[in-house]
Amino acid sequence: MLALSARGVLPKVDYAIFADTGWEPQAVYDHLDRLEREIANPAGIPILRVSSGNIRDDALDPDHRFASMPLYILNPDGRPGMTRRQCTGEYKIKPIKRKIRELLGYPHPVRIPKDVFVEQWVGISTDEFHRAKDSDVKYMRNRHPLIDLGWSRDDCVRYLTSIGLADTPKSSCLGCPFHGNAQWRHIRDNSPKEWEDVVAFDAAIRKGNARANASGNQLLGQAFLHRSRVPLAEAPIDHVTASEWAAMQRRLGDDSVDVEELEAGVVEGCSPWACRGAAPDMARDDFGLAS
Repeated sequence: MLALSARGVLPKVDYAIFADTGWEPQAVYDHLDRLEREIANPAGIPILRVSSGNIRDDALDPDHRFASMPLYILNPDGRPGMTRRQCTGEYKIKPIKRKIRELLGYPHPVRIPKDVFVEQWVGISTDEFHRAKDSDVKYMRNRHPLIDLGWSRDDCVRYLTSIGLADTPKSSCLGCPFHGNAQWRHIRDNSPKEWEDVVAFDAAIRKGNARANASGNQLLGQAFLHRSRVPLAEAPIDHVTASEWAAMQRRLGDDSVDVEELEAGVVEGCSPWACRGAAPDMARDDFGLAS
């Protein structure tokens, strides 16, 4: 959408906002710098980078309030589960809303007049039209230009390729539990330092986040980044046959993931208004509740 706006296909936007969780792959930050340098700046479109902190550091800080990630849980009785997903709201939606209020001149808790609002563009394509929703606040009115254009994900890829941006990386946290095996392999095989980082994080959150542990609310089961519910360094991220995966899931009593999703990850992208994953609240326990 930024490129389409900068090149006059869509109207010129006032701002583009990037919500930074603090734990994106370096390739994403490098690409953002390139977009700013080659696309946004020449068109006079400021890219605003907003943040609520570093999600990785916050999870490991016993003194920090932490909004939980959707981790895979292995309960003491062997049953599988998942923790609730609060990270999108805390690390993406909240800082964007805070910045929009600032741009409008009505920072929280100042009341915004009914006739003051922004038109917010959300990059959902026709493949994900079912995820196109109105905003939950009156001062933001969502619009979905890609759907208005009738563009699918493939159309977006073709356009990016035509303007020299074929290598656009996916934006998501390095340690997002919704990664597919292909994404985990890409990190392991192409970014050794980032792989070491996510493996260390996976081990560090085995008994829950640091604040919960410090307050005596240690997770009774075990938490994992990979859906196989084994340590990431040992997880079956190389090719797994359908029969092998089915056998593994039968042992866990969980047949909710198909092999295609295991390999590619959840189809929907990870963005503030289209976060990957089926449901906004998949809690099975009290791990990581924000207080």
